[in-house]
Amino acid sequence: MKSIETERLFLRKLTQTDADRIEELAGDYDVAKTTLNIPHPYPQGGAVDFIERILLAEVDGKSVTYAIVKKRTNQLIGIIGINLTPTHKRGKLGYWIGKPYWSEGYGTEATNAIVTLGFETLYLHKIFARAITTNPGSWRIMEKVGMTHEGTLKQHETRWGQFFDLVYYGILKEEYEQRLKK
Repeated sequence: MKSIETERLFLRKLTQTDADRIEELAGDYDVAKTTLNIPHPYPQGGAVDFIERILLAEVDGKSVTYAIVKKRTNQLIGIIGINLTPTHKRGKLGYWIGKPYWSEGYGTEATNAIVTLGFETLYLHKIFARAITTNPGSWRIMEKVGMTHEGTLKQHETRWGQFFDLVYYGILKEEYEQRLKK
């Protein structure tokens, strides 16, 4: 996939040169606690392995992942991607933004671009996402891009010895197209 440009962002492929910045941002406890899969403390060198797994999954057609980069500074501020299930023409959206960039609309801007990619380039039928209920910032992004709440799974995941409820949101291609007409 080629890079994507939005008003304030570049979404580009991850490279191994991003490893230190990923470790810096994802290593923040406040970022890690909003996700189900970012380790804390973030292991030194762990981002190199993470990037390698991402690149292999893309070669295998299992995902599309981008570094979220601020145009003004050319600095990575987060990651966004879609894990693909081609058989069902659906994708699971996932993202995180570094804490210094929270509440500035970058997550929504990047998510809008990825939803467009999912429907217009990847020809998905549905895009869905999930978030821990204690992370309202994440599910508010989902709502802002037109996703609707599909349900809450009670104590569905465990993290650091605690069970968490997950909210699921989704958008169908026809709903996305309806939003474009407005």
